[in-house]
Order: sequence, then structure tokens, then C-alpha cells
Amino acid sequence: MSSVFGKPRAGSGQQSAPLEVNLAILGRRGSGKSALTVKFLTRRFISEYDPNLEDTYSSEETVDHQQVHLRVMDTADPDTPRNCERYLNWAHAFLVVYSVDSRQSFEGSGIYLELLALHAKETQRSYPTLLLGNKLDMAQYRQVTEAEGAALAGRFGCLFFEVSACLDFEPVQHVFHEAVREARRELEKGSLARPLFISEERALPHQAPLTARHGLASCTLNTLSTVSLKEMPAVAQAKLVTVKSSRAQSKRKAPTLTLLKGFKIF
Repeated sequence: MSSVFGKPRAGSGQQSAPLEVNLAILGRRGSGKSALTVKFLTRRFISEYDPNLEDTYSSEETVDHQQVHLRVMDTADPDTPRNCERYLNWAHAFLVVYSVDSRQSFEGSGIYLELLALHAKETQRSYPTLLLGNKLDMAQYRQVTEAEGAALAGRFGCLFFEVSACLDFEPVQHVFHEAVREARRELEKGSLARPLFISEERALPHQAPLTARHGLASCTLNTLSTVSLKEMPAVAQAKLVTVKSSRAQSKRKAPTLTLLKGFKIF
């Protein structure tokens, strides 16, 4: 099940199709992935949500004067990566999130970065990845320094940011737009294949699961065949409700938002 945010932009004359970018948000439960996702899509902070729900959202964005159709998968892994092919074979770029006030979530982000590095090695392709330290508003309880986050990002060659989902919108928007820019650079180099389709058929016989060689016990990664392809189904079966916002972000009337049931709007 997917949700659509943003408004289509009208224009005169014939326009080229918008760039399509798929972005997967990864991280341990409690790192604030859903709060960041909804902050980006709605400019609102969500303090309560079901950490077991997973969904994919769509939004029409303009990045560097270019129209972009952005799909964001807000993943809901348990404490370790599991069934990783659902996003590894779908996303153009990845945003790995940890909470600056949780050493455990920071260590979990390292596991995700290792997984993505192994996937890139397996496929011999580059997948843009951004490491994001969330909950900067909780800096007084900080367990992970900014230097540690930057060092981990440098180790895996990815961009690094620190933000807060409950503070200003612009830094959060900047991170998501940077992910789009990174994905676009790879797309222009021709290194990204179409990720919208996966196969439910058997794995190729010569390909061993990634876990067997690299010890990621809960995540199996197989090379998928190209037989009987279909569009990746949405993972979540969450019930959708329509919620009218109670606070406008500007003088204009606040839009009607479609959110996952369980979100509380402030």
C-alpha cells in the first residue's frame, strides 16, 4: 500500500517525464525513520507511530529546478536486517538513520552500511548512501559524537548529516534532496539499473546467499532471476485514514493529508 503526497505541477506545453528515484530509509527501531519521513513529506512532526508498520510513499519534488517523482520506503526491520532484497533490489539510494542519543542504534547503522557495501560488491554497482544522525534536539543526552558519525561515514565513503525530525523542516528536506542528487549522478553515469521489478522465482543456482559467506544471520540476499517479473508489492498492509491538519504551515489553507493509522499529528 502506498500513499501519495505533494501536488502535480502544471506547466505549459509538453514536458519531459520526471526523474524517478526510489529511496529506502534504513535503521534500527526507535531511530526516528518514520518521523523523518513524515516530516519531509508533510512538514509536520509525528511523535507517535507503530514501529512495525512499513510503507512506501510518493511525492512530487523539484530538486535543482528538475521535477522528480520520489518514492520513499520507510522500512520496518526488526533489530537486525531481514528480508533485505525487498529494498536492496528496489532502491536507487539509501538513507541509514541512527539516533545520536543511542549507542545501540549507531552500532546498528554500521551493520546496515556493511550490508550495503556487500550488496554493492555483489552487484558491482554503486549505490549512493547517506548516514544520518537523528534527534539532534536530544544532544544533551548524546551517546554518539558528531566525530564518530563522520568517521563511520568516511569509512564507507558516504555523506553524513545530523538533523532532528522535530526541529526545522529545511535541514530534513536538504538531506532527502541530497539523496536525490546522489542518485541522479549515478543514474547519469548509467550505473543504475531499473529497480522497480523483482522476481519471485528461484535464485540462480551458482549464487549462494550473502549470509552464508558474510555472517548476516537474519538477512538472506540472493541474485534474482529475470523470469516472471512483476512490480514490487507494498510491504505494509496498514489501514489508511485521512487526517485534516490542524495547523497550517503558511497563510494558505492546510492540505488534507493521508497518513498511516497510528500517526498523531502536532
